[in-house]
Amino acid sequence: MTQFTDLGLSQPVLQALDMKGYTTPTPIQAQAIPPVLEGRDLMGIAQTGTGKTAAFMLPSIDRLRDAENQTPFKSCRMLVLAPTRELAGQIAEAAKDYGALAGLKVHSIVGGTSVNKDRNKLHRGTDILVATPGRLLDLIDQKAFTLDKVEILVLDEADQMLDLGFIHALRRISELVPDNRQTLFFSATMPKQIQELVGKYCRNPVKVSVTPESTTAERIDQYLFMVQQDEKQTLLEMILSERHAVPGKFERVLIFARTKHGCDRIVKKLSQSGIPANAIHGNKSQPQRERALDEFKRAKTPILVATDVAARGIDIPGVSHVLNYELPNVPEQYVHRIGRTARAGRDGVAIAFCAEDERDYLKDIRKKTDAEFERLPLPDNFRAVVEGVGPTKREQKPKLARPRVRPTGDAAARKPKQKHPARKGRPAGAGEGKPQGGRPGGNRNRNRNRRRSQG
Repeated sequence: MTQFTDLGLSQPVLQALDMKGYTTPTPIQAQAIPPVLEGRDLMGIAQTGTGKTAAFMLPSIDRLRDAENQTPFKSCRMLVLAPTRELAGQIAEAAKDYGALAGLKVHSIVGGTSVNKDRNKLHRGTDILVATPGRLLDLIDQKAFTLDKVEILVLDEADQMLDLGFIHALRRISELVPDNRQTLFFSATMPKQIQELVGKYCRNPVKVSVTPESTTAERIDQYLFMVQQDEKQTLLEMILSERHAVPGKFERVLIFARTKHGCDRIVKKLSQSGIPANAIHGNKSQPQRERALDEFKRAKTPILVATDVAARGIDIPGVSHVLNYELPNVPEQYVHRIGRTARAGRDGVAIAFCAEDERDYLKDIRKKTDAEFERLPLPDNFRAVVEGVGPTKREQKPKLARPRVRPTGDAAARKPKQKHPARKGRPAGAGEGKPQGGRPGGNRNRNRNRRRSQG
């Protein structure tokens, strides 16, 4: 079996791997590291969670060390572009770990943080920069950063980077980096139209593919519930509260919804049922997203509801279940979603909720991924629970309005409250007839004092 020591990596990188306990490369790492070390452009296709980050970061660190170029002012030597903030942060952490003994500076910049802090951080330049395209272009437009010293350009999750939301930013960035750069593309899927675009940015790239396109991990058991759209929340609450058993033991549960507002609505209703959960999506600030991920990693709040913005940015080995509350309308997104479980050699469970209007999405997913779903039955008392009459539905007593009683008899003749009631211990009417301007005799005393002062 191939070992990292067989791939030609330097001693500092091998020591860093040994510190993390890594000895055997994954298939994508074993095939990608040698050509990258040779300086070849590369297009790598591999199942998410198979170690693509190490596949491009390990040999790139060695190439940067061998070149012995100085850290450039207001620029970088290696630029890694990522589609999401979470993925950028994880790549940067991995770069720091792998390059711990190489003496390279690593920084990351993402949207949702202070631009001024990023400007100050990159003023002296860096060796490795991990960035989201929008924030990078902001700094370039402000003349705070340049790309004229880039030696290696990496696009992680290239299919999403080249999607409509990033293609214009990528074209502009590709015009700003030197032509003699090394370009590396890595992704879990690579449709034909994307391959055509990749050909414009790479020079005779080596293609490495370790799994068929758009296939799902073998260690993930996939299940399916056929349920109406307005019944999904009830089914979700019954599953999470363990009132209805599903395969696997819950550790961390990642739930995917299609919209931002849908995520917030799910979290709100779970909270009302006494089930704590956090949401992560594009409308959340960066501190909110980091806090939600941190609580999810520590299992403080082991339920996280996310949009597809998190499908490629969560690398947490402890995710036991992925629940597709709403099926994605793009089959490839299903691959990325369920790829959040069964990581680091572990097994995982993926459960999909499919409504009547999502049958076409399910058909596309089956056709694209060859996924085999095991149909799960709904709970025995599900219909009763949905209608609110089941024994497991929490009964909420309606608040009874207090009857308004019209006063009669003596109560009707009750005197209204006095606006200025008499002081306690002082008879009513006391003080009436008091001279205007003070206590009785006040003028006489003032006149006497005036005469004394004059005399």
